[in-house]
Amino acid sequence: MNSRRNISIACIVLLHALTACGDRGPAEYQLSGPTMGTRFNVTVVVDGDVDLESLRNKIQATLDDADRQMSTYRDDSELAGFNRSMSTAWVTVSNELCEAVRLALELGKMTSGAFDVTVGPLVDLWGFGPDGSVSTPPADDDIELARKNTGLEFLQADCVNTAIRKTKPGIRIDLSGYGKGRAADDIGILLSEHGIVNFLVEIGGDLRAQGQNVKGQPWRIAIEKPDSHGRTVERIIRVDNTAVATSGDYRNFIEYDGQRYSHTIDPRTGRPVTHNLASVTVVFNNGPFADAYATALMVLGPDAGMALAERLHIAAYFLVRDGDSLADRMTPAFTMLINP
Repeated sequence: MNSRRNISIACIVLLHALTACGDRGPAEYQLSGPTMGTRFNVTVVVDGDVDLESLRNKIQATLDDADRQMSTYRDDSELAGFNRSMSTAWVTVSNELCEAVRLALELGKMTSGAFDVTVGPLVDLWGFGPDGSVSTPPADDDIELARKNTGLEFLQADCVNTAIRKTKPGIRIDLSGYGKGRAADDIGILLSEHGIVNFLVEIGGDLRAQGQNVKGQPWRIAIEKPDSHGRTVERIIRVDNTAVATSGDYRNFIEYDGQRYSHTIDPRTGRPVTHNLASVTVVFNNGPFADAYATALMVLGPDAGMALAERLHIAAYFLVRDGDSLADRMTPAFTMLINP
């Protein structure tokens, strides 16, 4: 995705000024920067003049707004303030945060609690939150204590009045399984508003694709082989006007006494998942839903996850460990993507 058409010296000068020149047909450019504890990478295909510096600044501003609203890693974020509060009164919040909580509650119900944004205390306890890693797994008593401060039933959203509340003081929200997908969608909307119809947005592995690449073909997305020691491709898919999200156990984990503990916490047990599902990729027309569904299916595992994905007609691709090898499974909706 780094390919770029040959352009004239004059256009190169403009490119150094971060203005794309389009008199030789479509050209592909990349914009990137830090966000949400990771990085964003935006590839745009333009046929004409576009001020890339201005566009990059607008992308950064959009992402900064999302970070100020939903980050669990910033003490000054809107979400962090809500999480610190022990009040059970309604709190007026931004429309964006209220909608995120409302949709998260809806997704929690749709997945029978496998997607649970109140899992934050357990994520922190296992060392996968903003406070950093731990050297040993937590004690059973500590897990049960943390579980007492989780539960979607203790969280409410009233987006008519743009307010949210917790009915138990210790409830905290973690939108990390939602926020990057929403941010990728927001960038897609921003680009479309600026007349850019061909783009690929990537934020920490969450993707939003629309239109075609510089060769006039659908965007090609690589699904990684679950390998903590390197990056190799398991499968290539072609996508357009959709979001792609992957959840797996092979990048973020701790090891203790010869056992690996995944960062994916099952909110129903308070412990990392123990099944043999290595990764699941979801293709969906909505970024936050793709992100959340990938998390939920990873929690549920290969069998229950497949059953839910088929029931909800989700395009999902599962990579399951079978001894030293991998077996792939896909829902009918995903099969249609690769065999239209």
